[in-house]
Amino acid sequence: MANARVKAPKNRAEDYSYTVAWSDEDNAFIARVTEFPSLAAHGKSQEKALRELRGVVEYVLQDLAESREPIPEPLGRRIYSGKLNLRMSKELHRRLALESTTQGVSLNALINTKLARS
Repeated sequence: MANARVKAPKNRAEDYSYTVAWSDEDNAFIARVTEFPSLAAHGKSQEKALRELRGVVEYVLQDLAESREPIPEPLGRRIYSGKLNLRMSKELHRRLALESTTQGVSLNALINTKLARS
């Protein structure tokens, strides 16, 4: 029986969310990918670190597809409802409620404004 060909993964390495930062400890730039927290790569330049990590992500995507394991959806494709259940201390809740009343806005509007400014 012939081996079945595995389709290339629908997600490409370029679809994922990357960050690159300098590491004094490693004396190199370190690239990370948000959707795969255990993956990282380093390089002498930001571009080199990112290029190395994208190569690793391509390999991991192919490996996950071949072993039929779930592949994380890129953050940029995720749909968010815009609703969030937020827990806070009673004291913070009270302070925010007072501030929103003083400003003449809803508590929701006040919190949205504060989050947007942070």
